[in-house]
Amino acid sequence: QVQLVESGGGLVQAGGSLRLSCAASGRTSSIGTMGWFRQASGKEREFVAGITRSGGTTSYADSVKGRFTISRDNAKNTIYLNMNSLKPEDTAVYYCNTGTTISTMSREMGGAYWGQGTQVTVSS
Repeated sequence: QVQLVESGGGLVQAGGSLRLSCAASGRTSSIGTMGWFRQASGKEREFVAGITRSGGTTSYADSVKGRFTISRDNAKNTIYLNMNSLKPEDTAVYYCNTGTTISTMSREMGGAYWGQGTQVTVSS
């Protein structure tokens, strides 16, 4: 089993920045690709970004390319999402995910393990 805990969400003005973290515990040796999804109120959950275990491959949703950066520190079993130039439409609950490939994640299908989510609110 793998447990994921997100942190770093909050309220920020449009144009601002936030950094989300997701710490993994449990069978961390089994963790490969990790990623972020988000779900806005009244909408379906959507893929945001993914990163392979080595960090050598990343994938981003078109809506966040050039503004968000995903990274990971395997020594800490943690991934990060640096979010810049935030827009009100980025407002959502952000979820950490693992358990599948980066290709599958980018097709909006998450793996078996999810965090509890962290709220990001961007005011205009």
